[in-house]
Amino acid sequence: MGSDDLFKKRREARKQRQYDYKTPKANSFLIVTEGERTEPLYFKGLQKLILENMGGVVDVVVPPVIDIHGEGCSTSKLIEVAEQLVKDAKIMYQNVWIVFDKDDFEDFNQAIEEGEHQGFRIAWSNQSFEYWLYLHFNYSDSALHRRQWNAKLDDLFQKYNLGDGTYQKNYEDIYNMVDWYDGVNTAIKNAKRRMADFEKGGFQPSEFDPGTTVYQLVEELKRFIE
Repeated sequence: MGSDDLFKKRREARKQRQYDYKTPKANSFLIVTEGERTEPLYFKGLQKLILENMGGVVDVVVPPVIDIHGEGCSTSKLIEVAEQLVKDAKIMYQNVWIVFDKDDFEDFNQAIEEGEHQGFRIAWSNQSFEYWLYLHFNYSDSALHRRQWNAKLDDLFQKYNLGDGTYQKNYEDIYNMVDWYDGVNTAIKNAKRRMADFEKGGFQPSEFDPGTTVYQLVEELKRFIE
């Protein structure tokens, strides 16, 4: 092989490395949510506090093709969306979190396993994100349908005169609303209490109703404030 050919191959290899290289970003988060309203609005409220207090960088990405309940779309599809977002990103995120609910999907456990296999962290809720919101006010280990969690939130929003007195999925200030009287720390405490039984083993996420690991992501983010 001539020296000119070797030089060309090395030059092309350098170009490819430069093209593939992404700058690692310390303390960076990519949060991909199943829902287009409640979940991203909640995390954007927390994002705002972080930026105000530390000037950190947290990207909240809501794939527009994913419905909040995922009707007609498997939760595994969200893993594919997250993979593409990571691939297309200009930086290397230190933390990639995927947030989704069980709802009525049968591939819930599979999606969690697949996401973790890809190196993602999963903030799941069984049955819905509304259970996590409820924990900001009260503890519960009752297995209820998501519609019932919505109804319970309606009662709480009316009781405490939050928003227009009913629970809505499009409150832009949802994080501050449920943080009423230290609600976020209350939710973390309640979630840990509930998930203690899950951590003992013997359960699949789909079997643990109600349950949520959203508190793990919230704790990760809150440390930049506290």
